[in-house]
Amino acid sequence: MKALLTLTCAGQFMVLLDNTIVGAALPDMEQRLHTGLTGLQWIVDAYVLLVAMLLLPGGVFADRFGRRRVFLAGLVVFTVASVVCSLAPSIGWLIAGRVLQGVGAAALSPASLALLVAAYPAPKERVRAIGLWAGFSGIGLAAGPLAGGILVESFGWPAIFLVNVPIGAVLLVAGLRVLSESRNPSAPPIDVPGTVLSVAGVGAVTYGLIEGGSRGWTSPVILGSFAAGLALLAAFVVVEGRVMTPMLPLRLFRERLFTASNTAMVVVGFALMGSSFFFSQFFVHVQGTSILVAGLRTLPATLAMVIVSPFAGRFAARYGFRVVVSIGLALAGLGLLALGLVHADTGYGNVWWRLAVVGIGFALAMSPLTGAAVQAVSPQEGGLASGVSSTTRQIGAVLGVAVLGAIVHTRESGGASFESALNSAFLAAGAVTLACAVFTGLWLTAARTPRSGRAASEPPLAASAGRLTS
Repeated sequence: MKALLTLTCAGQFMVLLDNTIVGAALPDMEQRLHTGLTGLQWIVDAYVLLVAMLLLPGGVFADRFGRRRVFLAGLVVFTVASVVCSLAPSIGWLIAGRVLQGVGAAALSPASLALLVAAYPAPKERVRAIGLWAGFSGIGLAAGPLAGGILVESFGWPAIFLVNVPIGAVLLVAGLRVLSESRNPSAPPIDVPGTVLSVAGVGAVTYGLIEGGSRGWTSPVILGSFAAGLALLAAFVVVEGRVMTPMLPLRLFRERLFTASNTAMVVVGFALMGSSFFFSQFFVHVQGTSILVAGLRTLPATLAMVIVSPFAGRFAARYGFRVVVSIGLALAGLGLLALGLVHADTGYGNVWWRLAVVGIGFALAMSPLTGAAVQAVSPQEGGLASGVSSTTRQIGAVLGVAVLGAIVHTRESGGASFESALNSAFLAAGAVTLACAVFTGLWLTAARTPRSGRAASEPPLAASAGRLTS
């Protein structure tokens, strides 16, 4: 049992480490791959897009075809993709490797939690095991900037992907020997049309947002990508309303609490991922630090999230979702606005607290938002609701990198300095987050205790595969 817990925690650690370690390497990638902001956006969004769109199908896939099998397959794909990324001779190859990594992560992450849940049927032991699993997730997020800075400074950006190879190899060998198979024979069939339409639709819109700054917002290619994306997403809505077992049951959005919480979660992903995309670039390109120092300087945001996240669910249970989420979003928005006022000559003593406020604010918001989404549905659908919450956050992350990157690109094209363009992006993210705080205060109900206590106390990433637990 301990071996299984170690394996699943290590697998999730590797996936979460990759979420933040890449940010530290972006300045080095920009220089060595001779790419610009658009290329850096694709390096991040190619991964996040696939994870966002395949998390829910990945969980169903694991249930139907075997959690051990899907976990090991995801591990192989993720590890091979890491090799492809590390050996990439061009930006195109690196983006292709990141797409493959996203596919592997979307299988590995939900399958790891499903294996854990199946191995610990007793509620108290299960909660303890999931807590350790989520804790390792947080450590992976926090370790990313520092590990990335050290590896890039010592060996260059390919090292951030190569570090996955020995970890993946050890986990694969151990998994083949330790893990036993489990599945859910009554799992619903995979919604292939819905999955394809969602990936294509969000991908087309993302293409337009990322490429619009360089190709021109009125160019036929960009207008066509937006039109195609909207058409595909409209088709997705139609299909999801007609199939027997939809990937995303639209009826859930009839509940105001569910709709409001997931709308806010999109904003959380948008502002958090969109702004953190620029943290290392600010320190390296604006303040002139080394990549290692930049990684160290971004730590207040991730450490604050790791420290505060375990308490967010407890605060929501005591004071209500609306109060805690509104305060969290307001803090995050104010922190981002404060970052928008930082300049090249601002001392780090006047910067770190702004990052910490951002981290504290988003940590207070994320877990209660998942809890609110779970409370809005029946107990039998709590796992699905938590999975949808994680998916909407990832979709917001895709859009955040694309939109804030477009703001920076457009401002630079208009003659603004990179510093000024970054300030505009941080201010935009802060304004959107503050607006969401007001929206949440008005529309999110003041409920205190969710029907499924699990989702209110777990970090959203721990609930990303929640569908498998129901």
